[in-house]
Amino acid sequence: MKTLLLLRHAKSAARDSDIDDHERPLNKRGKREAPKMGRLVRDEHLMPDLIVSSSAKRCRKTADRVIESSGYRGETRFSSDLYEANAERLRQFLNSINVGVERLLLVGHNPGLEELLENLTGNYTPLSTGALAYLELPIEAWRDMTPETRGTLKSTWQPQELED
Repeated sequence: MKTLLLLRHAKSAARDSDIDDHERPLNKRGKREAPKMGRLVRDEHLMPDLIVSSSAKRCRKTADRVIESSGYRGETRFSSDLYEANAERLRQFLNSINVGVERLLLVGHNPGLEELLENLTGNYTPLSTGALAYLELPIEAWRDMTPETRGTLKSTWQPQELED
């Protein structure tokens, strides 16, 4: 059994023609809400073995704030493969994760994260900015994940629902 945590990046600055999409920063709300998700990971005993984030600035900064507020001390990777990735590309990326990683936190974007979550559970579950989904997958190794793999959605959290 593997555990997958899907975290959509926190709220970012509005699209601006002067700023490349990849470099859009978090806005004030995103900077305030991302640490809530880190505290949640810590308090719910969901500390990952590995964090992998999209290389987009809003994802990197979300991951940084989650790491700081959770006390995470493990490995963190930033990957351009996750930027604008659809569900199939995300699944292929997951297939490359080392078998020793039991719990993975993936920080990424919609619509790819929602598509992956729907593919893995059979149900559409919206993920607002900063939302976290917690899934259990019936696989022994990440490479065993196929398009037919179905997991169990254990919980989702929206940052607006959490206390400061």
